[in-house]
Amino acid sequence: MKVNRPIRVSKKRSTPAQVTPEINVATHKLQKLLAQKGLGSRREMEAWISAGRVSVNGKVATLGDRVGAEDTVRIGKRVIRFDLAERLPRVMLYHKSEGEIVSRQDPQGRASVFDKLPHLKSSKWIAIGRLDFNTSGLLIFTTDGNLANRMMHPRFEVEREYAVRTQGELTSEQMKQLTTGVELEDGEAAFDYLADQGGEGSNHWYRVILKEGKNREVRRMFEAVGLRVSRLMRVRFGPINLPPRIKRGQWLELDEKEINRLLDFVG
Repeated sequence: MKVNRPIRVSKKRSTPAQVTPEINVATHKLQKLLAQKGLGSRREMEAWISAGRVSVNGKVATLGDRVGAEDTVRIGKRVIRFDLAERLPRVMLYHKSEGEIVSRQDPQGRASVFDKLPHLKSSKWIAIGRLDFNTSGLLIFTTDGNLANRMMHPRFEVEREYAVRTQGELTSEQMKQLTTGVELEDGEAAFDYLADQGGEGSNHWYRVILKEGKNREVRRMFEAVGLRVSRLMRVRFGPINLPPRIKRGQWLELDEKEINRLLDFVG
């Protein structure tokens, strides 16, 4: 069987905005601390502050407020305590199985990936990207909302790599379509990399890379050229590959050295 050569499309990368260093090292931006606490992304924390849900020393907080070790921060009646010493966020890798949802609540009572993760007392696990119900593979969780946002935001163009099994084989023209752009209901989409991995019978495998995470994007792109995806597995997110030793339903926490590498990657 003739195997098509990989197609890679060169695209201009966006440069992340420069972060202005904080002048007063004794205080920190309120929304940043709340996000690092694992309460949500920085944007969500800014929305909470704008809505008047957060107070500092008994006064309603405003965007731009900075807090230090002596300040008392509340969300409603709940006091939020910060450890202002330099601490690394926790980062967890999880091998998702098909048939699990990436949500804490589900009206249908389906199994949740959050049920498999170790319990946190003072913060919560934030999923870096999602996988749909029928997709397996690498999920990354962290306690740092800022880290999660930088990994997921489209302007940082973090690569997601998938192994895709289809019913049928792509033609050269279909491969060209998928790397130059196919029209979906929410806009045009294209793979940055597409490689034929071979197969047997009606099943065929491909490896694809893209830099965004729209809902069911990989499946919808193959459907747009007439092929149905019968199995989909994420094998890499940014600099992190799914470790072979993590079996389905198992997790692995990154150590200090690995976390620092990830923080260097996101800048």
